[in-house]
Amino acid sequence: MDKNSRIYVAGHNGMVGSAITRALNEAGFTSLVFSPFPKYDLVSQAVVADFFFTEKPEYVFLAAARVGGIISNNTYRAQFIYDNLMIQNNIIHQSYLHGVKKLLFLGSSCIYPANCPQPIKEEYLLTGELEYTNEPYAIAKIAGIKMCESYNIQYGTNFVSVMPTNLFGTNDNYNLETSHVLPALIRKMHLGKCLLNGDWLALRRDLATRPVEGIGADASEDEILKILSKYGITQSVAGNNDSATITLWGSGKPYREFLYADDLADACLFVMNNVDFNDLATMASDTDTGGSALKVRNTHINIGTGIDLTIGQLSETVKRIVGFEGIINWDSSKPDGTFRKQLDVSKIKSLGWKESTGLEEGIESVYRNYCGNQSQ
Repeated sequence: MDKNSRIYVAGHNGMVGSAITRALNEAGFTSLVFSPFPKYDLVSQAVVADFFFTEKPEYVFLAAARVGGIISNNTYRAQFIYDNLMIQNNIIHQSYLHGVKKLLFLGSSCIYPANCPQPIKEEYLLTGELEYTNEPYAIAKIAGIKMCESYNIQYGTNFVSVMPTNLFGTNDNYNLETSHVLPALIRKMHLGKCLLNGDWLALRRDLATRPVEGIGADASEDEILKILSKYGITQSVAGNNDSATITLWGSGKPYREFLYADDLADACLFVMNNVDFNDLATMASDTDTGGSALKVRNTHINIGTGIDLTIGQLSETVKRIVGFEGIINWDSSKPDGTFRKQLDVSKIKSLGWKESTGLEEGIESVYRNYCGNQSQ
């Protein structure tokens, strides 16, 4: 990419898209184009076609997606598969039609089988059943990988797919119904700390910024306590002292790997500038049992740290950083999700990239940003 190349960041308001946008700005790229929602509904084929005709991007970062945690993935299954298929189909196809020089498609580590050998190599894709709760989302992302590979093979495009591990960072989703595990932990611990300290001013500031099911800063204390209790944040009594309890889903035993979103953005720019599909096809191709027909598959790249920890360990880390001194309970009647999905990141490391932000450093930065964005 040249500094004046027309670069389209799809999903620029989200956590990943905004991180990529910051990285591009900091690197001196001057011609970024965006498609703000709802003016540009990327589910609409006509809207996306008109956008490409008008803006004529040369490079595309496809970070736009409908995303969420276990609850939202399992509840809104139809929306997750439909919206994600349509968004990526429209953008990938229009990129081909308008001669985009290079596209980077962002997927997710949930594409891999639920009971995958660890750590997970790229070639383990489609070798077993997916984890049920996020199956529709995973199928959509697998389709995106295969669409990029197929367009490259048939049309000679240069569309590259990267599969990040679990992400966290600035502009994360803190909605208690739809958020992923780490932002949910940060917010629950923060609200629990406010409740434990009797800091109703801080509680109302949080709800003013991010209302929960319509309950905002002006709600009564009873209404606030009721909605917090629904999401496992409750007042309790420990001995003779008032305390607060955070109830978390599952057993806390599953392992998860986490990557700071700004590190992912750095990896995306690295791949866009240094890695082409032909490089990946050479690394991933094989022949059939007869030794004749060349097969190109699994050209996507895992991006992560290669280091994981249990959700229980993560919750204790967040508890310490946030300063929550209450009680953590686990509701084992709720699903854990996939037990472990640690990525093998040897491919991205062999290509010359490695993360730079440690987990605790990243969480501390995110929590500072979270508190700084509270309504005054």
